[in-house]
Amino acid sequence: MQGYKFSTDQSDLQFDVIHRMLASSYWSPGIRRDLVELAFANSFSVGVYAPDGIQVGVARLVSDRATFAYLCDVFVEEPHRGMGIGKEMVRQLVNSFVEPHIRNVILLTQDMQPLYRQFGFVEVAQGRCMQLKRPAQNWS
Repeated sequence: MQGYKFSTDQSDLQFDVIHRMLASSYWSPGIRRDLVELAFANSFSVGVYAPDGIQVGVARLVSDRATFAYLCDVFVEEPHRGMGIGKEMVRQLVNSFVEPHIRNVILLTQDMQPLYRQFGFVEVAQGRCMQLKRPAQNWS
């Protein structure tokens, strides 16, 4: 990861890049840019920047800062994967923004369970986790 910059400064975020990443992801296909910006404005985040200054990764954490946090939108551009960037983003968010008294940090993932297990995340017992899923309206 030599030469890569990790930043928790919201003003460093490059929303053209973040929007492209998230709009092409399996969890938020076609999301509008203004919704991406609003989501990040109301979250803690970490961005990763290649030596040329272009953003190549992002992750965010939503929290009430008292009892609950939700880790989401963890994304690393394809050419930069496999170098530990995702792991470092998660480490920075968990260490910087998850208050010691927070009891529950959750996340949803289709394919990255091995990454999150390294931080102590475990699969939720069947029947314990519920979801209210609504269709995306006016995303594009």
